[in-house]
This record gives sequence, C-alpha cells and structure tokens, in this order.
Amino acid sequence: MPTDPKDSYQLAVKVFLEKDGKFLMLKDGFGQWDIPGGRLKASEFETPFEQIIARKLSEELGNDCTYTLGKPIVFMRHERREAAPGNPTVRIFAIGYQASLTRGTIRLTSHHTELMWADPSDVTPEQYFTGGWLKGVQDYIALRNGKKI
Repeated sequence: MPTDPKDSYQLAVKVFLEKDGKFLMLKDGFGQWDIPGGRLKASEFETPFEQIIARKLSEELGNDCTYTLGKPIVFMRHERREAAPGNPTVRIFAIGYQASLTRGTIRLTSHHTELMWADPSDVTPEQYFTGGWLKGVQDYIALRNGKKI
C-alpha cells in the first residue's frame, strides 16, 4: 500500500502587534509586506516561543519597545521562494500571536524598509499580502472585527 510522502515545513512565530486599535505591518528588503516575527533557528528547538518572539522583535523593531504578548490566535501556512542559491521554495507554518505595544519607539533595523500601522476595520490586506500571509492577516482581521473564521 503506497503512502503519501510527508511534507516538510519551517516553523515561524508572527506577531500581530497592536497600538491604538491598529496593527503593525512591515515591508521587507524584497519589497514584500509582512508582520513582525520569523522562523526559528535550529538551535531553538526547545526554546519557549515567548523567548523566540522576544529575539525576533528585538532584531526587527529594535530594543526600545516593550509589549504585552497574548495568546496564539491565527495559524498560517505560507510558501515562498528564498533569496538563496538556486532560489528554493520553502513552506512555512507560522503561529500568529496577538500583542500590544506598551511603550517605546519602533526602530526599523536592516530587515525592513518601511512600517505602517493598519486599521483592521478599513485595511484591504489583498493590496499588501499574498499567499499564507494574506490568509493569516484576513483571519486576524475577521477575529478583530468580531467575525468567526
């Protein structure tokens, strides 16, 4: 009896960082919109997700902001071509957490070129996101606007 081959995913943590009713969107160095967070390192297999989120937010937003981390609210599957030799396609499974910025100033690092605070009640995510990130942002917006996903 043949079995279907199992798929391989990289794991990421993403953060829907909110301030004044809006959430943070970032444009990466490739011109793609994203939300803060990213993939786990091989050495972080046993590291709590909260510590990985702290590392990622520090790398992407600087060390001057503090936040309150909520629970995971959205799960995403995204496929993308890497900017690496041979441009391999990778699949990413991401856990999307809700968080609130409590103080500080976001300082973009070399990972991103632009930021925008988007209002979930009037942003059109299709203008900014594609693939699994689009679906994840749509699910987040639906939840924020009181709809079931």
